[in-house]
Amino acid sequence: MKIGTTRELKNNEFRVGLTPDNVASLVKSGNEVFIETKAGEGAGFSDEAYAAAGAKIIATAKEVFDTCDMIYKVKEPEECEYELLRDNQILFTYLHLAPNPALTKVLLDKKIKAVAFETIKDEQGNLPCLRPMSQIAGKLSIQEGAKYLEKGFGGKGILLGGVPGVKRGSIVIVGGGIAGTYAAKTAVGLGAKVTLLDINLNRLAYIDEIFGNSVETLYSNEENIKRALADADLVIGSVLIPGGSTPKLVRREHLKIMKPGTVIVDIAIDQGGCCESSHVTTHDDPVFIEEGIVHYCVGNMPGAVPYTSTVALANATYKYAQMIADMGLEEACKKDKGLGLGVNCYDGKCVNKNVAASLGLEYVDLYSVI
Repeated sequence: MKIGTTRELKNNEFRVGLTPDNVASLVKSGNEVFIETKAGEGAGFSDEAYAAAGAKIIATAKEVFDTCDMIYKVKEPEECEYELLRDNQILFTYLHLAPNPALTKVLLDKKIKAVAFETIKDEQGNLPCLRPMSQIAGKLSIQEGAKYLEKGFGGKGILLGGVPGVKRGSIVIVGGGIAGTYAAKTAVGLGAKVTLLDINLNRLAYIDEIFGNSVETLYSNEENIKRALADADLVIGSVLIPGGSTPKLVRREHLKIMKPGTVIVDIAIDQGGCCESSHVTTHDDPVFIEEGIVHYCVGNMPGAVPYTSTVALANATYKYAQMIADMGLEEACKKDKGLGLGVNCYDGKCVNKNVAASLGLEYVDLYSVI
């Protein structure tokens, strides 16, 4: 199979789909790999390293798209890349289609075989390709939230860990999945007061077991959310419905009960956000203030630490790419039903239930068409 990686175009996105080690493995198993020049530069991987691993270095993204059977990326194609996609091409990347009907239409119209990292599941029902980026985003959410709590950025001017004689900052985490858990781990490490809300009682029990009295757990209902927000200095939104739009648990009316200068970091923004007042921001312009509340809503948070993120992502996604290269997408999905759950669009049909429900599309079972 001919497999290609191009330079990411999203604002300050320095991650890259394939590492030189991945290239060497793919080439060793008989595939051809094409890398757009300087695609890995931001993550610390030179053209020379890719060439030494057996890749062909290509001058433009168009040439890579024109040449390759599978495009292995990190983020969804930008609008200027839509025209580069070829009919029936395999696209292997994060897609987050629920809030992006325009891209979904392109994928369906061009009959792209679109495989989304974020909806692949393993045998335990976990999301292995989303997990490493959720871990990184969870940790970064506290780091970025602490920064934007500084007075110069519009925050309250609070040090989250406090100092002797001064109360600690209060962090509220909405959603106890991987991102929320790693946010809690970092927040506890800073010495902040931490409250975590979720609707899954088993997950809350797990959080209690690993953190003990360091984290207060609450069942996520309207009244508990309101009470927690009123006391918060930093709010982390880490709610996830795989492939689907995120429910708006922090509504616009809630901003009025929060203290001015409170910071919201909406990790869920790439699926539409769990705060009603959120909209996507960039690393160049990461925050906006509404109703006195600072909102940080960068859609590609892990892009800020591209070496760590690239290697962690490649560790999680590469085995699926190797399966697709060895067997073809269809046979790979028949062998691994969890990979099949990663296919969002196939042959002009939406084959993911949550994406179809979010965008009002007809859902078709993947295994009825492959």
